[in-house]
Amino acid sequence: MATVLVIDDSPSEMAKFRDMLAKNNFQVLEANNGEEGCAMAISHQPDVILMDVVMPEMNGFQATRKITRNQATAHIPVVIISTKNQETDRVWGKRQGAKEYLTKPINEAELMQVIRTVME
Repeated sequence: MATVLVIDDSPSEMAKFRDMLAKNNFQVLEANNGEEGCAMAISHQPDVILMDVVMPEMNGFQATRKITRNQATAHIPVVIISTKNQETDRVWGKRQGAKEYLTKPINEAELMQVIRTVME
């Protein structure tokens, strides 16, 4: 069973991701902010990371950069999932090392497809 680390500070968004991922046979790890997410990426080595952007202290762009530039976690694909829907946000997210950039509200079928694609 593949493991997905969800980094999102919204309890309601976290519940949606937890339900979607569990229903599709993924093990779910949860982090409520970027710092916690970076630490969990190192300690748990998930197969994929789903990253929110707008979070207190360390935002998702900063956390993505930290994860993708750390030798211990650089191999883990990061998918940014944000309400920020501007092309500049997408470009910036990819520059930080994200493999994909999706916008909320999230489509379950699309999310599962993206997770499977980045894991290949």
